[in-house]
Amino acid sequence: MSDTDLPDGEHQTPAGVTDATVEALGMLSEALETVERARGHLYTFHQLTGEADLALGDAVDKLREAGHDDVARRISEDLVGRNVLPGRWTFQIVEDYDDGYWQVFRDHERSAREALAGGVRHLWEARMKQERRTRGRPGHEVAPGDADG
Repeated sequence: MSDTDLPDGEHQTPAGVTDATVEALGMLSEALETVERARGHLYTFHQLTGEADLALGDAVDKLREAGHDDVARRISEDLVGRNVLPGRWTFQIVEDYDDGYWQVFRDHERSAREALAGGVRHLWEARMKQERRTRGRPGHEVAPGDADG
C-alpha cells in the first residue's frame, strides 16, 4: 500500500500497480463520469421534449375550443407526436445512446480497472483524499465511523 492510499480496506492500490496506472485509470474514470453527466442531460432532454409534446397537445385542444380549428389541425398533424430525429422519438435516442455508447464505455472502464488494478474503484480519488484531509480532524475521517482519522 502506498502511504497515499486510503487505509479503509477498499481503496488500496494492489501490489505492482504504478502511479502512472493509477493516474490513467483516474482519467478514465473521470471521462466516464462526464459521460454519466451527459447521459443525465440526455434524459432531461427526453423528459422535457415529452413534456413539451403533451403541453402542445393541450394547446391544440385549447385552439380548437377557441374556434381555431384550421390552426389546431395544422399544428396537430405536423407537430404533435413528431419525430425529433428521422424515425426517432427521444426514447429511441436514449436507448441508442445507452446501448451503443454508454454501456460500452462503462464496460471498457470496468474491464481496464479489473485488468490493471484488481477492480479497485477510485484509486486516484482515494489518494487525493488521503493527501488533502487533515488527519485527526473531525470531518476528515478515512471512512464512516472512523474516529481516529
